[in-house]
Amino acid sequence: MTLTTAMVLAAGLGKRMRPITDTMPKPLVKIAGKTLLDWGLDSLEAAGVTKAIVNVHYLPDQIVAHVAERRVPKIVISDERDALLNSAGGIVKALPLLGNEPFYILNADTFWIDSGQPSLKRLSLAWDSAKMDILLMLTDLDSATGHSVGTDFLMAPDGSLRRSKGDPAGLIYAGAAIVNPAIFESAPAGAHSLNAYFDTAIAAGRLFGMRMHGRWITVGTPDAIPQAEAAVAAALSRAI
Repeated sequence: MTLTTAMVLAAGLGKRMRPITDTMPKPLVKIAGKTLLDWGLDSLEAAGVTKAIVNVHYLPDQIVAHVAERRVPKIVISDERDALLNSAGGIVKALPLLGNEPFYILNADTFWIDSGQPSLKRLSLAWDSAKMDILLMLTDLDSATGHSVGTDFLMAPDGSLRRSKGDPAGLIYAGAAIVNPAIFESAPAGAHSLNAYFDTAIAAGRLFGMRMHGRWITVGTPDAIPQAEAAVAAALSRAI
């Protein structure tokens, strides 16, 4: 199916990126001349997304001003100035803007360079509402730059997932997913994490994954910026 709506999680404090994030929100940090937020929004545009809900909390006016001129995808702000709601809480607050159909979730502080067909398009082609509640985009350790905390999931031959507990044979959650909004029907309104929904879907046999093709990049600290920019240059040179 073609997904046209996305939730972009951009409200975090970015504490590990200080002192850069003393004066700007982490999604506006630039890598290779482009903000982290725009790397993600460009990927959504390439996948055919026409509307992106972007939540804001820390230094929100900077993000609002940055996206004001963007036309594709159309940006709708979900304002969390009063309280930081964490990943799932932010989605629950934005549900009236997201609608009743499956939508993408994207972290605004990681990005990737695709090899071949866009990974988000591949993710939408892999989505199957009959058997999935959540479909995660994943990558392996060898295809990641800036990641240092082990793996997240083990994937069975049919694509179903279970927690890897750091097993080096596992895969990393690459900060992009498709979800069925029905999983949030009984969700609390306050701050809480998506991780609980991952575990619920695992228990029901409805958490699945798709391995992306390309280089996945995360920038956790200021000294990781040169490493990320080098990874972008190397990935783009291979694509030429």
